[in-house]
Amino acid sequence: MHPVPRPMSFRVVAVVALLWNLFGLLSFYLHVTATPDVVATWPEAQQQIAAATPRWIFVPFAVATIGGVLGSLGLLLGRRWAVPVLLLSLLAILVQFGSIYAITPTWALTGIGGAILPLCIGLFGLFLWWYAGKAASRGWLR
Repeated sequence: MHPVPRPMSFRVVAVVALLWNLFGLLSFYLHVTATPDVVATWPEAQQQIAAATPRWIFVPFAVATIGGVLGSLGLLLGRRWAVPVLLLSLLAILVQFGSIYAITPTWALTGIGGAILPLCIGLFGLFLWWYAGKAASRGWLR
């Protein structure tokens, strides 16, 4: 069976997804390696949030970002396994941000403005998972 040709938009979405998730992985690296001296340079609200964030939050953060990179790479390579990997990444995003908002004073310190980036991250994760599923159903992934 010959693979179904993928439209150019598929490649554009996959490349943008990979770049987006690589930035997420960079953010993870910068957060997990931030020394007290580095944290001291952050805005006061971010310092308070960092102090209140338990270390275990880095587990779903890692799963979300590494899963996003791997899932996006799988999408770019046209692999069907991208769908469950992107779902795992999405679920980890929900656990990460849900926990941060439940455990830390993030909402009190940042308000609605602080929720914009996490909301965008979650929506983009949802979109990628949905898009990968549609790509699989259209025969673009093998």
